[in-house]
Amino acid sequence: MIRFDILTLFPGMFDGFKEESILGRAHEEGLISIVVTNIRDFASGRHKVTDDYSFGGGCGMVMMAEPVMRALENVKTSLGPGTRGRVVLMSPQGKRFCQEDAIRLASYDQVALICGHYEGVDERISSFVDEELSIGDFVLTGGEVAAMAVVDATSRMIPGVLGHEDSAGSDSFFEGLLDYPHFTRPRVWRGLAVPEVLLSGDHEAIRLYRRAQSLKRTAARRPDLLEGLKLSEEDERLLYDLPKKKRRDRRKKSIEKDDY
Repeated sequence: MIRFDILTLFPGMFDGFKEESILGRAHEEGLISIVVTNIRDFASGRHKVTDDYSFGGGCGMVMMAEPVMRALENVKTSLGPGTRGRVVLMSPQGKRFCQEDAIRLASYDQVALICGHYEGVDERISSFVDEELSIGDFVLTGGEVAAMAVVDATSRMIPGVLGHEDSAGSDSFFEGLLDYPHFTRPRVWRGLAVPEVLLSGDHEAIRLYRRAQSLKRTAARRPDLLEGLKLSEEDERLLYDLPKKKRRDRRKKSIEKDDY
């Protein structure tokens, strides 16, 4: 089981998130645990102030480091001895979150996610986190939505969370490729028919069709993903619609060209 601790100023945003769909079932079955901590509970004073003006001027407010740190320290005291944990700050300045990060985070016993808000968190809190993550090059009101994305993607990597053990392995990005297209009933919908190969019952033909579609979809929509992949001979044939002999000739010409 993995425990997710979410530190936020808006805990109500996670009520439905914890209870619905796959994550809700995984939470009920004890495969994951999602604990939400209200940072405001750890602020000082009658008004529980958690933000202040930025030194040096500028618009917007900055989350104060002390309430965040107190909340984080409280989370850590609730963990058992020997817990392998990771503290993550959701931040636009962080590394872009990807499937490899979801797989990596799933190996921990506990992951604490700090959700920034307003203009962000006092920079000094960075000294007490293990890493900063972003889910893309765009601006969100706060880190709550980003934290949900990280929890969702990471939870899918936990054995038993998905209904079928192979489900995660066929997801987009798991092998560096986009997913192949999916179809369900009816066989013909508004004049659009399901590809015949998927109705053939030929498992090898279906496998090849799906692999080809995954490769071609990636090449068309996200060619950058193919740059770092080492394609097999079968993959190159499927991607370029080449028979074996033409594929060998194509490779030979490429080698000869490189020699010059």
